[in-house]
Amino acid sequence: MAENEMHIPTMAEMQAQDKAPEVLFWVGCAGSFDARAQRVSRAFAELLWRAGVSFAILGNEEGCTGDPARRAGNEFVFQMMALQNIETLNMYNVKTIVTACPHCYNTLKNEYPDLGGMYEVYHHTQYLDQLIESGRLKIQSSGQPGKITYHDSCYLGRVNGEYEAPRKLISSLRADVREMERSRSNGLCCGAGGAQMFKEDEPGDKRVNTERIEEALETGAGTIAANCPFCITMLEDGLKEKDRQEDVMVLDISEMILNNIK
Repeated sequence: MAENEMHIPTMAEMQAQDKAPEVLFWVGCAGSFDARAQRVSRAFAELLWRAGVSFAILGNEEGCTGDPARRAGNEFVFQMMALQNIETLNMYNVKTIVTACPHCYNTLKNEYPDLGGMYEVYHHTQYLDQLIESGRLKIQSSGQPGKITYHDSCYLGRVNGEYEAPRKLISSLRADVREMERSRSNGLCCGAGGAQMFKEDEPGDKRVNTERIEEALETGAGTIAANCPFCITMLEDGLKEKDRQEDVMVLDISEMILNNIK
């Protein structure tokens, strides 16, 4: 995370100044270390800054939520990671967390409470929707956003039932939205969930992300909107496989919003 160039304070720095931010931005492993996901982290951080939201990150004190370990069946490692994070969060008296990763969102929101981590947790699309509704962020469409299709990530959609916030954000851009044949509760996984991101593909005739990108291309959209770093990776890999990376873009919704802010 490029906190130095963007002047994003850590929770330790805020505490030293006897200040408490409105929200903790949970960056996540992908948002911290993956070059493509770092661009999403920067975009979302800039949106928070433009909205006047007081926020901080944990910096080096943030650890993996443990989601991949639990999905892969290693409960011991999951609980070890989770308890360390909960100790850190509670030490800073964190109340509200926002993250751009649906996997982090699901784990922090639904699984940490069982271990004593009770927080108000938002996915970044939910939080951006609130900022726009309250007038803290104002959309000014850049003109011709073109045709857009939206990929429902499994952990925001089917797992947590959030389908509307991302679509409200896209609709605010006055784009020509083209839904894929499989969407919402019937959406198709990108192929990276359940720790699949970190293992070889299961045997089969076609990779999951190949099938998903074919559905996206069938809509004729020039932009595929996503809300998850793993989905972005898988969709971009699918475009490269189809040799369509030059004429179709995969963007996180926060990047699209940033391009259309007054």
